[in-house]
This record gives sequence, structure tokens and C-alpha cells, in this order.
Amino acid sequence: MTQPRQRLVVEDIGDITVVNFVDKKILDEPNIQLIGDDLLRLVDELGRRKILLNFANVQYLSSSALGKLIRLHQRLHSISGKLVLCGISKDLYDVFTITKLDKMLTIVKDDQTGLNSF
Repeated sequence: MTQPRQRLVVEDIGDITVVNFVDKKILDEPNIQLIGDDLLRLVDELGRRKILLNFANVQYLSSSALGKLIRLHQRLHSISGKLVLCGISKDLYDVFTITKLDKMLTIVKDDQTGLNSF
């Protein structure tokens, strides 16, 4: 049986969990489901409260993937945690602006700024 391909690279820096996405395009539903499950598992099973998502590698996101980000944000918010997004390309940022997610989510320029924002 083959091991499922890793889609997230997770690293703890102090009490902040930094998540880098492996895929450039996060578009297909099975992938999005796995990524969403993995992100929620960080909170629910591993007790993470501060999560920094680095999108430096990501070029495309589907609306379904945005939905997972909203759920993660709401889950963290409900337990006084915090979600910060960084490394978002101009094109990707336009999607966050159009959907008004730039108002709901904390989005910063780079990972260093992200780490400092907790």
C-alpha cells in the first residue's frame, strides 16, 4: 500500500505552528478534504492554538479550499486561538479581497511578519 503524498509541511516555532503547502494548486476536492482534515487535526487533536499558514508555494486555491480556511479560523477563534496567513501572491490575494476574506482573516506579507503577529 502506498503512503499518501504529504500535502502540508508542519513545523513548530516556539508555540506557533507554521504550515507550508506542498501543492501549487489546491483545486481538487479529495486533496482539499485531506488538507482541511489535517489542519483541523492540528487544533483538535494536537491542541495547537497559533497557526501560521504560509502560501508562498500556492498559485491557485478553489472556493472549497477557502471554506476550509474559514472553518479553521472559526475553530481557532472559538478557543481563543489565532490563524494568520502569509506569503500570498498578488493573484491569490485578489481572491481573498473579492470574497472579503481579507477582512475576516489576518493576512500578512511574509512568515517573519506572521510570526511576530501572535
